[in-house]
Amino acid sequence: MKSWFETRTRISGSPARGSERKIRVMLRLSPDKIRALSERLRDRGAPDSVVRTPGGGDPETEMLLFEYGPLCEVMFLAMSADGAVDQAERDVLRGALRELDDRIRTTHFGAMLKQAEENLAAHGLEARLRAVAKELNADPVRAEVGYVLASAIVYADNDMSMAENSFLNDLADALEIDDARSEQLQRLLL
Repeated sequence: MKSWFETRTRISGSPARGSERKIRVMLRLSPDKIRALSERLRDRGAPDSVVRTPGGGDPETEMLLFEYGPLCEVMFLAMSADGAVDQAERDVLRGALRELDDRIRTTHFGAMLKQAEENLAAHGLEARLRAVAKELNADPVRAEVGYVLASAIVYADNDMSMAENSFLNDLADALEIDDARSEQLQRLLL
């Protein structure tokens, strides 16, 4: 399976601003590598032995919340789609965030999860899905990463409910990921 990430590079010899081109970098991930990644995310998602309470206004927490909050929320929405949140899903979510950035600790995870829970309770699944998709759509690569991470959450307990399947379909639509690309991205996880 292939996945791509877009990068922008300046065209050689062209000092003009905005003279950039997109390069697609293809990554090949075998099923064995995907399984190993899933296990690694679960292992990294194990709770720390020391739990700290998030401090109000901590600059690092605020920065990490800003940067990774939308990705955390899309994963939280995926794990909430079927109405049953289990420990395997929480561990994969925590591990995914730690894989994205080693600075994310239990305190940061707790703050992101709390914000996602409050957003869902206040606005509902559909409204939050649209809002998070709008944030993620600003960067197509980030949107695809969000979709893959949400899919990983859905597959965390080795069972996809109809509600979770419906959520992934709605997420793909909201992120403007067509059916063929959605299947490609999901196959990365199987």
